[in-house]
Amino acid sequence: MLRALGVLVVLAILGCTIAFVVAGRGAPPGLTIAEPERVVGQTGTLEVTATAPNASFTALTITLEQNGKTIPLYSNAAAQQAEVTRIDRNQLRISRSIGKQGLPDLQSGPARIVVTATRPSFLNLRQLTSSATKDFQVRLERPRIAVMSTHHYVNHGGSEMVVYRATPSDVQSGVRVGNVEYPGFPLPVGGASGANNELKAAFFALSWDQDLNTPIAAFARDEAGNESKATFVDNVFEKPQRKSRIELDDRFLNRVVPEIAEHAPELKMPPPSEGSDMLPAFLKENGELRRINADQIAALAKKTSPTRLWEGPFVQLGNSKVEASFADHRTYIYKGKEVDQQVHLGFDLAVTEHVPVVAANAGIVVNADWLGIYGNCVVIDHGMGVQSLYGHLMSFDVKVGDKVTRGQQIGRSDSTGLAGGDHLHFTMLVGGHMVNPVEWWDPHWIADRVDRKLKEAGVQ
Repeated sequence: MLRALGVLVVLAILGCTIAFVVAGRGAPPGLTIAEPERVVGQTGTLEVTATAPNASFTALTITLEQNGKTIPLYSNAAAQQAEVTRIDRNQLRISRSIGKQGLPDLQSGPARIVVTATRPSFLNLRQLTSSATKDFQVRLERPRIAVMSTHHYVNHGGSEMVVYRATPSDVQSGVRVGNVEYPGFPLPVGGASGANNELKAAFFALSWDQDLNTPIAAFARDEAGNESKATFVDNVFEKPQRKSRIELDDRFLNRVVPEIAEHAPELKMPPPSEGSDMLPAFLKENGELRRINADQIAALAKKTSPTRLWEGPFVQLGNSKVEASFADHRTYIYKGKEVDQQVHLGFDLAVTEHVPVVAANAGIVVNADWLGIYGNCVVIDHGMGVQSLYGHLMSFDVKVGDKVTRGQQIGRSDSTGLAGGDHLHFTMLVGGHMVNPVEWWDPHWIADRVDRKLKEAGVQ
């Protein structure tokens, strides 16, 4: 009997040992520190995800360590200024502000987030613990920005350029016009590439639809959200915007509407059949598709070269007659009734049928394809956010990626897209926004607004 009792004791001990070992093999809590990513400033966010069965934690603490000091951020054992969200059955999200405004003891320099979590094992026999850390930088000083160029005059609907110095060199910078930001690009100085140069230039515009008193300022902003700005514009000038009436007839609608509809699956409308009322489809193309095309054109600005690819004034289509100018406010009339209003953001230039169309300046082709209301359309990138657009073409002599020189033939004119006759629709783009081309055709404007400022900055 004693022998049997001994066996039972041994089996009990062995069973407890096995249970203890099995319980100890359970996974410890899972921890992920999503934020901060790299930098915290006057404001910042902490976001931690903790995972355990049933989101049950014996202990869960988050601290910030810096310069030998420990700042408590969260503990499930005490009331803290943190938001705890149950993501699902097993996950919690802990978030709170960790910037200088909420943590007065925070100092500039390196810091670390430390997360420690403990959960009970199977049968509550053991406690399983894990920890996670994340290093980041605290930036509390604002970057610096100083405008270096002089004489900045902006025409309504027109462009300008500013040269400035932003430090440190890795901050995001440019010009903000209202709520629109135009990025700055490093300038090569003394033959250097300028890749890490603090000296930058930004082309920007006061859009035709922005108020004449829209705030304009150069800005420098770091990853932590610290920002400095500088005003620099000497004056802003109003420019008259024309008004015109466009008479629509069935011959025009029957010619242009079906072809555009075939090329516009984004409108999610079937091409109108022959003999049907074309007006509803035309209004959708002239309005909704026009806005879609504007977004597509603006997206091409992301493909701009960081360096200037052009020199000298831009070329206007030779011997051309101006049939429509920039910011022409059009009222469309059909059978004696007003049916639509739009703004024409370019110049319509006509010569004769199918004339050669040349690149207005040197650059790289970023679009050579059908583009909605512009029909067959070429867009050339000239670098630093400056681009030119050529619409209603018959054919292409270039393809995306081609380098072109000023005066090089890129296609021939026609009436593809929303065009009443054979002509070239030409416009300039700055940061993806359409601007008045007249300035870019003017050698005096180029010399004073661009070349002079670069020369004074020491750009070769």
